[in-house]
Amino acid sequence: AEGYVGRAAVPSGASTGKLEALELRDGDMDVYHGKGVSQALENIDELISPRLEMNFEISEQSEIDNALIELDGTENKSKLGANACLAVSLACAKAAAEESGLPLYRYLGGVSACTLPTPFLNVINGGLHADNNIDFQEFMIVPHGFDSFSDSLRAGVEIFKSLQSILKDKKLSTAVGDEGGFAPDLKSNEDALGLLCLAVEKTPYKLEEQISFALDVAASSFYSNGFYVFDSNKKKRGYEELIELYDNLLSTYPIISLEDGLDEMDYEGWKSLTQSLGDKVQLVGDDLFVTNKKLLEKGLEENLANSILIKANQIGTLTETLETIELAKANAYTTMISHRSGETEDTFIADLAVAVNSCQIKTGSVSRTDRVAKYNQLLRIEKDLGQGARFKLNI
Repeated sequence: AEGYVGRAAVPSGASTGKLEALELRDGDMDVYHGKGVSQALENIDELISPRLEMNFEISEQSEIDNALIELDGTENKSKLGANACLAVSLACAKAAAEESGLPLYRYLGGVSACTLPTPFLNVINGGLHADNNIDFQEFMIVPHGFDSFSDSLRAGVEIFKSLQSILKDKKLSTAVGDEGGFAPDLKSNEDALGLLCLAVEKTPYKLEEQISFALDVAASSFYSNGFYVFDSNKKKRGYEELIELYDNLLSTYPIISLEDGLDEMDYEGWKSLTQSLGDKVQLVGDDLFVTNKKLLEKGLEENLANSILIKANQIGTLTETLETIELAKANAYTTMISHRSGETEDTFIADLAVAVNSCQIKTGSVSRTDRVAKYNQLLRIEKDLGQGARFKLNI
């Protein structure tokens, strides 16, 4: 059939894992400061389109994606660019959903796609996502103790606004970072967690029972020569000391998820972290796995982490993304569908989270339209599902 259109926009990451697929940029410093994507677009027009147009039906997703992988021919999509491949892959899925007359989440997930994800709202930004002196990259609130996604999101919005008023009272900045969370200058990571506690206490919601916290430490960003060095105090720590620090935080605050607690290459540390804290908290691998099935297989063999962050642009096609999710689920690893720091208005990840019944989504704070767009799409999906909608966190 002709006349069906799918459009996709691919995001960009500020903090990227060493092993993720290549985002092709032009490198011409006179154009967009080197960040232009005319080469990636040319690859779509001149290499990808002729290959696909004559050979495939729009619904043949895995065949299309395999053709992209074959045409690229590299381990990390460096010939065509993961951004070029993923844009085509997702646009095809959207056009196929349109042709089938189904909403995208239903087209991708079938009749079992019915669970709205719990939002992990990044309300304080630090690390590489903000120009401040907080070492950890993301401090998230997790509104899990509710009967519906819309109630959960409402709680998140109200706590975010409560946090804003506290920061104003303390004469701290209410400017936002890359992911829409506040980026105040604070003395320590513990100060940020203390502010989250205060923000929840100013609302009717109950800590632990309804609201918990999550951290994306992004430890690779402060790992140097075998040590973890916080900017805030320049203290060097080995992985054992950092694990001890996390353990203390877990006993003090209601933290249910810890992402990238150690460097992506610190396998010995990750083994120890998983052994020490794996039964106390969700340990999410982002830079560790970069949505790559082979790296997840290695993690499963060596017992690293118990959860995986899913970012389609780390791997470059929808099929590979879904295969990684399937492998994680088959091995009882939880999956958290995620945005990037350099987001677009594309709402694909909202549909993906429901399609695979992930139960968890990380798509920033409740400010900046690139983040809010995803929440609005989830509200629309919840309405579309009606009585069939489910909402339950799986940690």
